[in-house]
Amino acid sequence: MSETPPVVWVLADDRAGNRGQCLGVAEALGFPPTIKEIRYGLWGGWPNALLGASFAGLTAQSRRALASPWPDIAIGAGRRVAPVSRRIKKLSGGRTFLVHIMDPGGPGRDAFDLIAVPRHDRPTLAPNVLTVTGAPHRIRPEALAVAADIWRPRFAHLPKPWFALLVGGGTKGRALGAALLAELGRRADALAKGAGGSLLVTTSRRTDPAALESFLGTLTVPSHVHRWDQGGENPYLGYLALADAVIVTGESMSMCSEACATGAPVYIYARDEFITPKYARLHAALYESGLARPLAETSSYVPWSHPKLNAADAIAAEIRERFGTRKI
Repeated sequence: MSETPPVVWVLADDRAGNRGQCLGVAEALGFPPTIKEIRYGLWGGWPNALLGASFAGLTAQSRRALASPWPDIAIGAGRRVAPVSRRIKKLSGGRTFLVHIMDPGGPGRDAFDLIAVPRHDRPTLAPNVLTVTGAPHRIRPEALAVAADIWRPRFAHLPKPWFALLVGGGTKGRALGAALLAELGRRADALAKGAGGSLLVTTSRRTDPAALESFLGTLTVPSHVHRWDQGGENPYLGYLALADAVIVTGESMSMCSEACATGAPVYIYARDEFITPKYARLHAALYESGLARPLAETSSYVPWSHPKLNAADAIAAEIRERFGTRKI
């Protein structure tokens, strides 16, 4: 790359997962990005084949924020932002290097310089497609170090080892209900109790508040519990930074990937009732790579380690390689 840092735009839409993945790649790339807030209007849900390379799906305010000078690199994620990225490239005269996370869908894939797709999505391979394990994220060593210093004193009264328990929720057509959450609680509690340790529990916006009561009732070991629905300071980063092991529900690619970011043992709770075949393929890949193990009724804690996982690093390295060889 040239000595002048490239101008990087992150096209951050209203999906927290998409936003986090884009920012994770930008942070791994090492150039401070300009965040462009992407909000969709009435046409935002139209098929990409109809929208083409356009800003037609955006609100007027979002359209006004997308103006020359155009960026050297634009990073987006998800199907709905793909027409926006393609329009930016067209208006830049083809100069903007387009990075897309996940399959952009529809026609126009050739407009993207790099498409990063998780292996478990079984992407169609092409010269501009990079396959990665899991999802890119923002769980970086420096952020974990800061969080560890903040949260360590608050957990000092709890016996170790500390088990972070990341509780998600249902997805489309698949509920993580009271019975399943109670089973998760019993298994996590038994794992921590067998090791003489504690649980650091956090829920998410998708966790069913009614089912949560059944889950909390299964916990007998010392615990620190953060309920997303009650607000307050979020200890998520602190949990990951300090946990001796991590237990995570398997319906979230982001949570499974972030759980594997620290090198601590990871246990995934997954049942057919709330896990799609696609996510089962992700779990299988993590198990085969030694990054995680299933949380079974008979699981017992034995310390082990694995390489730290963040697809953002692989994507950033590929951007540097491909962008650096272009004639701008």
